Amino acid sequence: MFPRLNGSTVLPQDAAAAKLIGRAWVPGKIAGPSVVVIRDRDVFDLSAMAPTVSALLEEARLCRFLDNLQGDRLGSVDELLANSAADARDVSRPYLLAPVDLQAIKACGVTFAVSMLERVIEEQAKGVPAEAEKIRATINQEIGGDIAAVQPGSEEAGRLKDVLISRGLWSQYLEVGIGPYAEVFTKAQPMSAVGIGAEIGIHPESTWNNPEPEVVLIVNSRGEIVGVTLGNDVNLRDFEGRSALLLGRAKDNNASAALGPFIRILDDTFDLDQVRMLEVQLKIEGEDGFVLVDSSSMAKISRDPADLVKQTISRNHQYPDGLALFTGTMFAPTHDRDTPGTGFTHKIGDVVTISTPSLGALVNRVNLTTAVEPWVFGTGKLMRNLARRGLLQGRNGE
Repeated sequence: MFPRLNGSTVLPQDAAAAKLIGRAWVPGKIAGPSVVVIRDRDVFDLSAMAPTVSALLEEARLCRFLDNLQGDRLGSVDELLANSAADARDVSRPYLLAPVDLQAIKACGVTFAVSMLERVIEEQAKGVPAEAEKIRATINQEIGGDIAAVQPGSEEAGRLKDVLISRGLWSQYLEVGIGPYAEVFTKAQPMSAVGIGAEIGIHPESTWNNPEPEVVLIVNSRGEIVGVTLGNDVNLRDFEGRSALLLGRAKDNNASAALGPFIRILDDTFDLDQVRMLEVQLKIEGEDGFVLVDSSSMAKISRDPADLVKQTISRNHQYPDGLALFTGTMFAPTHDRDTPGTGFTHKIGDVVTISTPSLGALVNRVNLTTAVEPWVFGTGKLMRNLARRGLLQGRNGE
C-alpha cells in the first residue's frame, strides 16, 4: 500500500515562509492541469493569470508577482496530497502533478565522486551486478581517495587522467567527471514527468536498477535559476553498463522522471547558497520488508550548480520555455538486497522517498514501465486544453 500523503510529511519544514508553486489536475466541465500556489496550507488555482508554469517563471519580478496573484481555492494541501497517491486517486477531485510543464527536462551526470565511481564500475562490470563488488574494491583501492577533491578541468585533473590511463582505469565517465565539460543529456520530454504519489517505471527487462535522488534546478529562458525541486532520475544500471550508447534506453522511459512535490521559488528565505548545502535523504521501503536509508550533501558536488546551468543554456543552446535541470545523483545504492555481492536493485512495490527539510518530500512507488499509467497528455493536448478553457491569451493580449 502507498503511504498516506499529507502536508506534515511532504511540505518543507518552513512551509509558511516558503513560496511554493506546482501543478494540479482540476476536474470540471473541461478538466485540465492548472498552475497552483500554496498559501497557509491551502492550494489555489492560478491558471486564469498563469496558464503554464513555464510562462509564470518568465515574470521579471516573480516573487512580487506571486504575492499579488489571487486564485480559486481547490482545497487543502492535505486533501490534494491524499488524492495524489496512485492507488487512491479520485479523478473527480483535484490531485497534484509534476510541477513543470513546457520546460525541457535535462540532467547532468557524474557530478558527485561516489556516483562517478559507480558509473565506472557499471561500465567495467558490463551491466552484471555480481561483478560490481569486486571491481568496486579494486577501483577504491587504486583511485577512490584521489578523485573526490579534484577540481574538474584543472591541471591536477589532467595529471590524474594521465595516471589513470597508465593504470588502464580511464573511463568515459571520468572524462565528464573531472574533465572541463559536464555531461548534460535529455532526461525526458516536456510534459512526461510524474509527480508526487505517482508510480515510477522500471523497464521489464532490467534486473539491475536504482533510484537517483537529485536536486533539480528550475531555470527560465534567460538562464536564471528561479526555483528548486526534488527529482528521481530513475536509472537502469544494467542497460547503461552494457554500453553508454544505451543511455537513452536506461534513462528515458515511461514514468522514469519524477519531480516534486513543489517548486520552491528562490527568495530572501531560500537562496542558491542554501541550495549548495542541502542535505538530501533517500529512503526505500520494500514489500519484502527491505528498508534502505541513506543521505548525502550537495556540498559534495564537484561542479557548482550555477556552472551546470551555464553549461546547459547559453549562446550555444537556448531553451525558450525554460528547463528543469537534474544536477546529478548524489549516491547510488550499493547495499546488498538479496544475494551477497549483488548489490541493490528495485522490486515492484518499492516506495521511494527523497526528502530534504527545505524542499519537503517526493514520494513514489515502483512498478514496471508497461504497468504504470501511460503518458498520453503531451504538449499538443495541453495547448488544445488551454484553448478550450480560454486560457491561452496573455494578460496584455499577447
